[in-house]
Amino acid sequence: MRVETTETTGTPEASPQRGRDDDARRPAPVLQMRDAVKEYPGAPPVRALDGVDLDVVSGEMVAIVGPSGSGKSTLLHMIGALDRPTTGVVRVAGADLSRLNDRQLSALRARRLGFVFQRFHLLSGLSALDNVAAGLVYRGVPGSERRDRAANALARVGLAKRATHRPTELSGGEQQRVAIARAIVGGPAIVLADEPTGNLDTSTGREILDVFGALHDTGTTIVLITHDLTVAAHAPRVVALRDGRVDADTHREAA
Repeated sequence: MRVETTETTGTPEASPQRGRDDDARRPAPVLQMRDAVKEYPGAPPVRALDGVDLDVVSGEMVAIVGPSGSGKSTLLHMIGALDRPTTGVVRVAGADLSRLNDRQLSALRARRLGFVFQRFHLLSGLSALDNVAAGLVYRGVPGSERRDRAANALARVGLAKRATHRPTELSGGEQQRVAIARAIVGGPAIVLADEPTGNLDTSTGREILDVFGALHDTGTTIVLITHDLTVAAHAPRVVALRDGRVDADTHREAA
């Protein structure tokens, strides 16, 4: 892995026009953070994020890593539109979180974000298909279309033949695949995965990471939060946090 760096020089070739042309060709970020600070009240206040700059563009798969207290959970809350920065700018899918009220934040989470957690949070009385389709209820999608889209999402994670099974009839890995299908069924701008292999054995965890890899290959934007460097190594890009700041931003060399 290598650290990507950008150097600015004073040569005539580095013209303002060339810079504007490069910016025009660069994909717009689905996540943009500029000098993002988050402080929690206390004596003294606790600064969980300390001037974070971070861009994630559409189609990237990025792992966010760091030790306990590094700011990962706070960053998760920012990316997931669960909280607003104290100062600085955080834009998710083009929306400036500081300018949104609570209702608008809820709408952003429902329509533009997909969540996958360590615990699967499936409804035990529903089939895999209906668990996935439930993610579209609050969007006003008609019932038949919900089920069609849910079936397609299950097929994308390799569970087409298990659609009628309830969670108790599925293995842990299969349940997590259902949770991933539920996260992608609405076509979110970002899939945010928080320790998605934490409840799984090593072999099953690798299978889940392969699912994320396959989704990334088809253009899904994935931000993976983990403390495990082995898990993070499956992502083409790894952002390391320490003391609320970006400590390193590395990209895996193409094969």
